[in-house]
Amino acid sequence: MNKSFRQGQILQVIRSKPIYTQEELARELSQVGIQTTQVTLSRDMRELGMVKTGEGYRVLPTQNNGPELSDVVNEYLRDIRVAQNLVVLRTSPGNASTLAISIDNEGLDEVVGTVAGDDTVLVVTVDRGTADRFRTTIMNLISG
Repeated sequence: MNKSFRQGQILQVIRSKPIYTQEELARELSQVGIQTTQVTLSRDMRELGMVKTGEGYRVLPTQNNGPELSDVVNEYLRDIRVAQNLVVLRTSPGNASTLAISIDNEGLDEVVGTVAGDDTVLVVTVDRGTADRFRTTIMNLISG
């Protein structure tokens, strides 16, 4: 199990439900096949910037890692189409990865993941209704 994957799973667990102890987190991770020591878990949590709150562990907000999604949408988005649970975003050439990174940084619940080419971003959602909601979210960012 590599460190990046393990840390990604830690983040997924704490975002999905309240986790109050490291033992509880270790149990949740073991349910997805990740066995880890308390020392490794503690180090991962420190590296991820996690803090213990009254609502369980949380990740401290970090600095902005790029431009705002609304700015990127207004600058580069040329077209948006929904195909089942997929949303295809067309950008000007060379700008798809910038848009994909901005979408990923938003942490939108409806987005399972993004794949970027040169001028196209494929956004994966769980179903057609969620894809339609994501499209509406993006369309609402477009300045008149």
